Amino acid sequence: MVTHSPQPVFELAGIGFGPSNLALAIALAEHRDATGQEVEAVFLEKQEAFGWHRDMLIEGATMQVSFLKDLVTMRNPTSRYGFVSYLHAKDRLADFINQKSMYPTRLEFHDYLEWVAADFPDQVRYGAEVVTIRPVVADGEVGCLDIVVQKGGTHGELATYRARNVAVAAGLRPVLPPGVVTGERVWHSEELLTRVDALRGTSPRRFLVVGAGQSAAEVAEHLHSAFPGAQVCAVFARYGYSPADDSPFANGIFDPAAVDRFYTASDEVKGMLLGYHGNTNYSVVDLDLLQDLYRRVYREKVAGTERLRIMNTSRITALDEDSAGVTARIESLVTGESETVQADAVVYATGYRPVDPLDLLGAAGEFCLRDETGRLKVGRDHRVATSPAMRCGIYLQGATEHTHGITSTLLSTTAVRAGEILDSIRTRAHDLTPSAEPAR
Repeated sequence: MVTHSPQPVFELAGIGFGPSNLALAIALAEHRDATGQEVEAVFLEKQEAFGWHRDMLIEGATMQVSFLKDLVTMRNPTSRYGFVSYLHAKDRLADFINQKSMYPTRLEFHDYLEWVAADFPDQVRYGAEVVTIRPVVADGEVGCLDIVVQKGGTHGELATYRARNVAVAAGLRPVLPPGVVTGERVWHSEELLTRVDALRGTSPRRFLVVGAGQSAAEVAEHLHSAFPGAQVCAVFARYGYSPADDSPFANGIFDPAAVDRFYTASDEVKGMLLGYHGNTNYSVVDLDLLQDLYRRVYREKVAGTERLRIMNTSRITALDEDSAGVTARIESLVTGESETVQADAVVYATGYRPVDPLDLLGAAGEFCLRDETGRLKVGRDHRVATSPAMRCGIYLQGATEHTHGITSTLLSTTAVRAGEILDSIRTRAHDLTPSAEPAR
């Protein structure tokens, strides 16, 4: 039980400091600069320094969204935090223009994110993992929330930050098939570059890459290039990699206006839209990469080799890992026949899902309202609907695909969403007053 009031009381505490809450930090700073009104905020990030999917910063891999969908441009095109401003600061603006491309490499975009994050050292507490949130109750109402963090790892000390609002941007959690456990030779693609670095100087003979989406294709391409003496077997249930639909009309699903339409649609229509346009983002591959992989397969057929092997309409039914490698049983979905394959490592590029906000909200989650399927009710302003006793705002950045559509975990509307959250906090500010009572 908290027996004293942590100082200071922030207007906003951001959980996580990836692109979403970084965009929110920009919005707060620009609001302060424009109006002179400070929205006191702190951001709590479990990593020791800023980082965004570092182990998938594969050399040459490009972003799948335009550089104009950076942290701010869609909300404020004149911002000094835009990607164009970053290029100018790095003396690369003309060089980037000469590429005639809307898509920077992932490595460069990560450098842009770091460049922006470096402007907010006073607002961020790195190495601070949120373990729970406690409601601060006074006179039967919750006027503040205590965010409890652990510093310095699992055995570190606990600290508490008190705030009137929280913005949960806890990111994504890797997904593995049921029963699969990672180990020294079984990885999720989120660990790729660290694991690959450990193999430098060795002579692996074979890798298995499970999955049919963009990450799986990138992993297969990278391993095929990085280890020219190894075979790479791509295992997936589809007949082949499917191209991402990035055509102009389909891309409209990522526009800010599309969020308004999706939010007001019926549940039936929401489901239809997600089904129709899932091929813009899920289990699909950029056409250039898909064609490159096909050309590699064809060249090897001509040469009489098969270093990139496509094991389509297949699945792994058993794995046996030991110090020497991994033995996998791979079953054809068409014939039912199985093949045993020895590999040095198996990489599961099987996607991610948003971290469940209720895992972090603790007792504060008891005040949150749910729909008939048990999902959190979320307002258009990204604020979780709560019982009347909860006077604090709980905002979600991500984990809102069921209410706000396919962009909820993507960069496309990040800048606009940050502005909407700030506007909501400001609008509700007169109803939110601090409480000095201990949490119960």
